[in-house]
Amino acid sequence: MSYVTAALATFENMFGTLDHLASKAQAAGGSDDLLHARLAEDMFPLENQFRVALNQVTQALVRLCELDVPFDEEPYTSFDEVRERLKAMQELVPQAKDAHWPAAEDTIEFTLPNGMAFAMQAHEYVRDWTLPNFYFHTSMVYALMRQSGMEIGKADLIPHMMRYFKAPANR
Repeated sequence: MSYVTAALATFENMFGTLDHLASKAQAAGGSDDLLHARLAEDMFPLENQFRVALNQVTQALVRLCELDVPFDEEPYTSFDEVRERLKAMQELVPQAKDAHWPAAEDTIEFTLPNGMAFAMQAHEYVRDWTLPNFYFHTSMVYALMRQSGMEIGKADLIPHMMRYFKAPANR
């Protein structure tokens, strides 16, 4: 399996997770004020966790396959807006499948706003930078919602696994 196939499947799965969590907040009557919740004072609020998770994918699609994807800098103000942005990102995955991706061993270089610079192969960029950051911020969404009292469990973090569910034999 190519690094591209793995990355795009992961993006699709976790976009589904984020949408699932946002829809659960809406279904539970969660106020948009929940978007301001924080785990700790020095951590991003829930809204920013959603936005940074999506922006990790945006950065990857821009850096790796030069898709023209808007980077979200303005805070999301509602769960409706979160879900609209998720839908837009989900619609990009088929475009990304057809985009020109660099060879796995091609070098990707980038510099963070704090001046730290990195150079790695394209597959390493996805494996070691994009996916861990994407999962981290997705997990923070889950943690913030759980801390706020939402009735969610691990199955809500990995709802895509239900497609593999196999009922126990004659229990």
